Amino acid sequence: MDADAFWALIERSGREAGTKDGRLAWLDGELSRRSAEEIVDFDTWLTTVANRGCTWDMYAAYGFVFASGSTDGFEYFVHWLMGLGREAFERVAECPDKVIELPQVLHVLKLRRTRLAARSGQIWTEEEYPEFELLAYVAFKPYEKVAGLDVEHLGDAVRARGVRGKFPIAKIDFDGEAWDFDDDAEVVRRLPHVAHYRGIG
Repeated sequence: MDADAFWALIERSGREAGTKDGRLAWLDGELSRRSAEEIVDFDTWLTTVANRGCTWDMYAAYGFVFASGSTDGFEYFVHWLMGLGREAFERVAECPDKVIELPQVLHVLKLRRTRLAARSGQIWTEEEYPEFELLAYVAFKPYEKVAGLDVEHLGDAVRARGVRGKFPIAKIDFDGEAWDFDDDAEVVRRLPHVAHYRGIG
């Protein structure tokens, strides 16, 4: 499985099912019909792509747009971005400042503003929330079914290919240069569109 085949599966899951749970179920079924080697391929690409989103600038953009500093939430947000498809993900991975231009991001921000103004109590439903945590684990059950081995073996197989996730439980391994998110001038320099959205500078 190459990158094109990986993204084809991610994007088709969105066409086949209209909910996160539905997409996971579709991917589970699709991967369960593949060989153990192809499932390792898929999980290797999933990890590789997620790693592209694990940068200081992406984390800053996430924090400023969604008013969150949660590293767990950031990881789940990166997987949500992956769920939007290859074009959207690569656009933002290449330039995190463009996250504020994505229609899907603008939509969830509009929902948040509307519901906060109405004091509805719930900013987003589970389906609307800009996080997709369980996408990270979608290959686990198919691998267990097909290979007859537990998920530790899947992780070992991915690492044997030289790929390690940048989202470990203890500490995220950000790429890029660390910088001071409280420095308004630096925010404007690195993330001008996000800064404008937040009224910075």
